[in-house]
Amino acid sequence: MKTIYFNELREIKNNLPEGSVHTIADKLNLPVQSVRNYFGGTDYDEGSNMGVHIEPGPNGGFVTLEDTTILDMALEILAAQGK
Repeated sequence: MKTIYFNELREIKNNLPEGSVHTIADKLNLPVQSVRNYFGGTDYDEGSNMGVHIEPGPNGGFVTLEDTTILDMALEILAAQGK
C-alpha cells in the first residue's frame, strides 16, 4: 500500500512514453482502461478502479494505492527512459 499525491500520480502517467499504458496492461493481462483508471481515469464501464482511493487534499488530493505493481512498472519505464 502506498499514498501519493494525485498530481504526482498524473505526472508519472503523463511522462510515460506513448504506448506505455498498453504495455503495462498487456504484461498484467488487464484492460487498458483499468490501467488508465489507476492513474486517475474514471471510465468504469470499460475498466475497474484498481484499488485506488482518492481523498481531498493538497496537490489534487491524496491517493491510496492498494497495489503498487502498476506504479512500479511505470517508474521502471521512466527510469529506463532516463526520467
